[in-house]
Amino acid sequence: MKKRPGMRIGAAILFGFFGLLFFVLMVRFVTIQVTGEADGKVLAAQAAKKYLKSGVLEATRGTIYDHKGEVIAEDTSAYTLVAILDESVSKDSEEPKHVEDPRKTAEVLASHLEVDQNTLYERLSKGIDKDLFQVEFGSAGRGISHQMKLQIEEENLPGVTFIKDSKRFYPNGVFSSHLIGFAQKEDNEDNTTEIVGKMGIEKSLNEYLSGKDGMVKYDSDKWGYILPQTEEHVTPPQNGNDVYLTIDKKIQTFLEETMSKVNDQYKPERMLAVVADPKTGKILAMAQRPTFHPDTREDLISWQNEIVEDSYEPGSTFKSFSLAAAVEEGVFAPNAYYESGKYFVEGNPVPIRDHNGGQGWGSITYLEGVQRSSNVAFAKMLDEIGAERYLEYLNEFGFGQLTGIDLPNETPGKILYHYPIEKYTTIFGQGTTVTPLQIIQAETAIANNGKMMKPYVIEKIVDSDTKETIKQTEPEVAGTPISAETAKKVREYLATTVTSDDGTGQKFAIEGYDVAGKSGTAQIPDYENGGYQWGKENYLFSFLGMAPADDPQLIVYVAIEKPELKVTEIGSDPVSGVFNPVMLNSLKYLNIKPEESKTLKKAELADLTGESVEQAKKQLEESGLRPVVIGDGQTVSEQSASPGDVMLQGERVVLRTEGNLTIPDMKGWSVRDVLKVTKMANLELNMVGTGYVTKQNIKPDSTIKESEPLVVTFQTPEQQMEEKKKESETDEVAPLN
Repeated sequence: MKKRPGMRIGAAILFGFFGLLFFVLMVRFVTIQVTGEADGKVLAAQAAKKYLKSGVLEATRGTIYDHKGEVIAEDTSAYTLVAILDESVSKDSEEPKHVEDPRKTAEVLASHLEVDQNTLYERLSKGIDKDLFQVEFGSAGRGISHQMKLQIEEENLPGVTFIKDSKRFYPNGVFSSHLIGFAQKEDNEDNTTEIVGKMGIEKSLNEYLSGKDGMVKYDSDKWGYILPQTEEHVTPPQNGNDVYLTIDKKIQTFLEETMSKVNDQYKPERMLAVVADPKTGKILAMAQRPTFHPDTREDLISWQNEIVEDSYEPGSTFKSFSLAAAVEEGVFAPNAYYESGKYFVEGNPVPIRDHNGGQGWGSITYLEGVQRSSNVAFAKMLDEIGAERYLEYLNEFGFGQLTGIDLPNETPGKILYHYPIEKYTTIFGQGTTVTPLQIIQAETAIANNGKMMKPYVIEKIVDSDTKETIKQTEPEVAGTPISAETAKKVREYLATTVTSDDGTGQKFAIEGYDVAGKSGTAQIPDYENGGYQWGKENYLFSFLGMAPADDPQLIVYVAIEKPELKVTEIGSDPVSGVFNPVMLNSLKYLNIKPEESKTLKKAELADLTGESVEQAKKQLEESGLRPVVIGDGQTVSEQSASPGDVMLQGERVVLRTEGNLTIPDMKGWSVRDVLKVTKMANLELNMVGTGYVTKQNIKPDSTIKESEPLVVTFQTPEQQMEEKKKESETDEVAPLN
């Protein structure tokens, strides 16, 4: 058969076309083989990108422990709530695997989560409108506990599932929350999440606590499964370091429970408390109110650790250090007398007043002035010390300076010492501002035989994997403002403020232990109107104490602002409600056994009947007792306590003589001492109020008869101050206790 010419031409064209196509493909193939690139992209890299899989190996955040290794904060398992929205996941299933009813799902989830159901419904609806495969629920859906996960799963909500996660957990609940702070999960720009410290030690030591995530890389098939005999490349995670605090979990728990109880009873505006070891400077417990729960952040009002970051006028607790300065200078004469009541600073028309409205207690010894917390006594001490020398002591005690504690945002306070009146007010704790940490640091000098210890809360930082100590804090002497001999004497004097009948610290006595300390009633500045706030409750009541007094093992400082007091209560009631149980329980926990008081001397009372008045008075004074004579005779006919009774130093003994009865000046006396007189004189007593004597209807030293009515008015120190409110509030030197 003859082929047609047209067929030959067509075949030639086809041959040429396919030949050219083959040539182009061969050139393309050879080019790719030689260069390894296509469309400007490296093919090997693209293949690796497609088949080389990687995963993140999450690092664990470091754990925070107390000094005995009890967990305070740690990472724990948690879950993230996820709602599947894509209908395709339900195609091959008899039951729905995606969210079918967004409204019902939102309603049920809202009953378990602390989120409004409309917010949840809006999140689901927007996800459906945008054709998202799944949605999460932000912070409300993160950190879900295993228990809550089980509760939600019991609801059998289609499309609701969980992703295993981790969160920060605080097993002790409210536990020095402003010191520890909290950490929470945060989203990063690269769509990863990490736990970040937001407050307290969690924030300040975030660099130490945070770990570094690791990574694993491997070759996979197109379904993502690891290929056999392939090599894995693993970069292990670096876990965060562990932090050990000086906080003692047991003592901190004592403090938290006691403060919560007092807070519920007295509802103060704020409370501050610190427990410290005076030998080392370790902070064993630290708490404030209001506080919050670090897991939920419930009741988080203030982000400040006020013990570190806030300063205030301390009140008469500051007299502890003024007394120490006077003793060190050799100018404190405990048995010397001075006239209490008022003291005029040159150039200032408004006098410094004692806390009973400037009435004072007549001529009393300086030791009694310390016991009664007399402002005038300390003003006179400044004259003896010298203003410039006293300022040197303030600096040596560390006031107006940072303690350098290992916590952020510490404030130095301010010594107000420009004008003469400011120098006098500073010596009894007004005007100048301090922090609780400065008070604790300065008190260690008195408790630790002159060596002032720098406070600290970070004991050590340890590598969580190798257990190697990265950082260790050792006790550090911050200064030696006073001698060991002075410290011992000051402790003895401060112990009498608790044991003396005239002492303002009587409520802080603890059975079985000698307590040395000083109470304080600091007025609160009125920033709106100038001057200070007034009213029975408008004070910062405090106590700074140590025990046992002869060799203190603990210092406890408690300050309570504006508690709600009953008519019969004084500021020391709520403060002692914290101090006493915390100190007592902590001493017992540390196995510090109670012992008989060594600070306060005791004397056995002799039979003084028939003795001359002068001889009886001399004998009592030599025994450290205080004679009170009722009668104008020369011979003792009766005494208020029986011969052989053991009396405490400073206790009053009433002596009755023959002849006419007389009434003593009982101003400033306690109820107990008034009863001694009325019983011995057989008077009909009518008591008005509580506290200490401010008035008596019978003039002192006047002659009285048995069965005569005696009306005695008692007032608390705060009530006495209020009576003097009419005087200048702006310029007046505020009375402190």
